[in-house]
Amino acid sequence: MRISLNWLQELVDVAISPEELAETLTMAGFEVEEIEDRRPWASGVVLGKIIACEQHPNADKLRVCQVDVGSSEALNIVCGAPNARADIYVPVAVVGTFLPTIDLKIKPAKLRGVPSEGMICSLAELGLAKESAGIHIFDLENPELGSDIRPLLGLDDVILDLTATANRADALSMVGVAREVAALTGASLRIPEANGVAIEGKESPGLAVEISEPQGCPIYIGTAIEGVKIAASPAWLQQRLQAAGVRPINNVVDVTNYILLEWGQPLHAFDRDRLQSFTGTQDISIGVRFAKTGESFKTLDGQNRNLQAQNLLITASDKPVALAGVMGGEDTEVHAGTQNLVLEAAIFDQATIRRSARAQGLRSEASIRYERGVNQAALTTACNRAVSLILELAGGTATVQKTASSGEDLSFSRSLELRLDRVNLVLGQLKRGETGGSKYLEPEEVKNILTALGCEVVPTEKERVWNVTVPPYRYRDLEREIDLIEEVARLHGYDNFCDTLPSKTEPGYLSPEYAAIRNVRSAFRAAGLTELMHYSLVKTEGDNQVVLANPLFVEYSALRTEMLSGLIDAFQYNLEQGNGALNGFEVGRIFWKDGDAMKEADAVAGIIGGDPTVWKWQQGGRDRPLSWFEAKGILESAFQELGLSVEYQSDSSNTRLHPGRTAALSLNGKHLGVFGQLHPQLQQEKDLPEQVYVFQLDLAVLLGELGRSNHLTRKFAGYSSFPASDRDIAFFAPVEVPVVDMQSAMKKAAGSLLDSVELFDEYRGDNVPAGQRSLAFRLVYRAGDRTLSETDVEPAQQKVRDVLVEKFGVSLRS
Repeated sequence: MRISLNWLQELVDVAISPEELAETLTMAGFEVEEIEDRRPWASGVVLGKIIACEQHPNADKLRVCQVDVGSSEALNIVCGAPNARADIYVPVAVVGTFLPTIDLKIKPAKLRGVPSEGMICSLAELGLAKESAGIHIFDLENPELGSDIRPLLGLDDVILDLTATANRADALSMVGVAREVAALTGASLRIPEANGVAIEGKESPGLAVEISEPQGCPIYIGTAIEGVKIAASPAWLQQRLQAAGVRPINNVVDVTNYILLEWGQPLHAFDRDRLQSFTGTQDISIGVRFAKTGESFKTLDGQNRNLQAQNLLITASDKPVALAGVMGGEDTEVHAGTQNLVLEAAIFDQATIRRSARAQGLRSEASIRYERGVNQAALTTACNRAVSLILELAGGTATVQKTASSGEDLSFSRSLELRLDRVNLVLGQLKRGETGGSKYLEPEEVKNILTALGCEVVPTEKERVWNVTVPPYRYRDLEREIDLIEEVARLHGYDNFCDTLPSKTEPGYLSPEYAAIRNVRSAFRAAGLTELMHYSLVKTEGDNQVVLANPLFVEYSALRTEMLSGLIDAFQYNLEQGNGALNGFEVGRIFWKDGDAMKEADAVAGIIGGDPTVWKWQQGGRDRPLSWFEAKGILESAFQELGLSVEYQSDSSNTRLHPGRTAALSLNGKHLGVFGQLHPQLQQEKDLPEQVYVFQLDLAVLLGELGRSNHLTRKFAGYSSFPASDRDIAFFAPVEVPVVDMQSAMKKAAGSLLDSVELFDEYRGDNVPAGQRSLAFRLVYRAGDRTLSETDVEPAQQKVRDVLVEKFGVSLRS
């Protein structure tokens, strides 16, 4: 909010410089982003009168003016403004004046052969407008020629651009800032009071107010004013609005904006005659309700708004005339011919206005204040002051004032218990403790701070405990004891408390879980996969999806239940963009509904496809599909990097994967996830390469295994310096028996001497019994302390043969 120091001086005595005030406010939590000092803009510019104006002898668009600036002789000034004429009062920049807005220093000059001793200025040249059609002309009753023009144009002012925190709605007003300055500096405060407004004809039936949504609008005051005259506002009002960044419009609208800035209370003025014409009735019934389906109306910015159910409306005879707390309607706005008004002053619910403004993508000065919370206790004061100013500046008579209320208890007072010991415990020692005096805040200091804020402090029966009554204008943000403690710290000055560090400090470190996640990411990157990241939001498609109540887009209306869909779409998109096959993985979260319960889990998913070779000349320029075992090898290399031994079992439960080329993965008996080739039908629908493989793993299972003690620290195992002894074994085995089960059984039977077991041949066809396949394994035996002999290896090898026959019913061939 832009704060005019001239305006602020009327409310509170400011005895410090603008820079000191800005520093004080910033240290108290109200950041001053910019100090706009307007005083240099027109330093040296004085009030003059054009006493003669003649055509330039050598230029059609120039005039030669004789200007009286209160000196002994008139100045001869050449002026190019089309509105220059005799007998007008104008701002004159005399020789030696510097105008910083246009970066110009006035010097004696000759223009087309005629000497010029100054410059007659426009508002643009003085920094008050972007463009000006001509020089500025003053309308003054008792002009003093040669006087400084800065007070006449509001250029003797300094503007502070202040940002208030979200909890301090009261600071979005001049009165609120004045209260804050008075509390910080101890200066005297002068709050403007509204004189009693005489309301004539209170029983007139011409105006009625009815609230059908009391939760959205607890209070509404409607005041009818007749016989007003719309005109330009006086200079003082226009200058204050312009200093605050508000464009003056007319006296009535300017008064509503002035009260908005002064009290932080949004108001709106309706043209009563237009309301009657719009509704087709003489008796106006103002209502507050939510919008109906299909309703629309045009707002003051000229846009036709299609209303939604969350839009709170002001209605006249049930017809929308304003977006409550946001913006009025174009059909009922005050215009140059307005004679009768209905002035709105109301309190609207914060959340309601926030939703309404967001639904229309519209934010206004009014909605900003309602969203943060308007001081309800000042509603009547702000309304009466607005009525008084309208009657003063636009004339007329206030004839009717109707008030509708929800009937709830609207006493805006709250009492909190404050413990002085708690204050000092939270805030700590003061810096003055180093040079003597009390190390902590004294009771009198705390009391003075709270009293300066407008609180009433009363001792209780408990020792060093007070009962603090919060002022109405701080009712919304002073709710707990800790809020009062924060206020004490803020006003005493955060920089006046000691800076202390914890007695023992430790260097930062990663948690074991996060370190394990880093290792997982590193392992998959080492396997040649690119890490991807997708939104967790997807379209609504499944029954068990968690659906958002208020989605931004239809495409992002639910949370994903799995990660493979996003990876497949990314793979397809990369191909369509000519980027080739995408081999990547993603660590993310999935969500689902289990009955009425909503659940979530972390997962690792990936996609692998395309030609694995680098040089296509080996295949004559043709792509070679990635085989299942090559894709499995990439996944295996990541598991090997993590030190995990994952088992594979045939699985056909996932309909999007190839039923004969899909495996369920398990880790120490726990289900880890799935790995397999995309179903050919899905591959054709997406126009993907022949063989694309995907996997999705449960991250919690991975982390659980990595968190075990044997995985926390990698241990080096020495290599054996003795030769290995290998044995081959071949047999016929039923097709349905998984190789992984046989490998596991062989390792268990052979014991510690078995170093590795590897399948190196599979055959199906001639000379193989029906329903069986021929398998050949190579078993490598090794010991770390000796060379194995036949008597060491043969007993272990026999155990392998026995377990294969007994457990799996194989027929040995060797």
